[in-house]
Amino acid sequence: MPSFDVVSKVPWNEVDNALNQAQREITQRFDFKDTDTQVEKSADALTIESSSEDRAKAALVVLQDKLVKRKVSLRFTEPGKPEKTGKGGARIVVKIKEGIDVEKARPIVQMIKDSKLKVQASMQEGQVRVTGKNKDDLQGAIRALRERDFGIELQFVNMRD
Repeated sequence: MPSFDVVSKVPWNEVDNALNQAQREITQRFDFKDTDTQVEKSADALTIESSSEDRAKAALVVLQDKLVKRKVSLRFTEPGKPEKTGKGGARIVVKIKEGIDVEKARPIVQMIKDSKLKVQASMQEGQVRVTGKNKDDLQGAIRALRERDFGIELQFVNMRD
């Protein structure tokens, strides 16, 4: 039975490339001179630290610009509010969202059921699997999902016959 998976996967290699480009630009720009501005990557977040809140916000803009240029959707990112650090500095934690959580998967499954296509959708560990009897119905489901905005970046993978 033909099927495909709806996923939301972060292209980590492009995130790393954008992070490296942002770090390089921050070290070269005059307005970041002597501000000790750094962008670091952890398991599921990026941390921006600087000597002032406005420099941290400017570094966030640089990082977002580099992500967009590397074709990484900003829907994967969730910037936090600037936090105060010692010596009057600031830190911004940018969370990276990967996978489709249950609250986002429910409207996707419901929209597929409401579309009156002859397909079934089920939630499975950070993804939604859609199965149907023929490819045309599956392609119609993909088209319907692309037309609607669910607030997350969607990719369609593992198309099987």
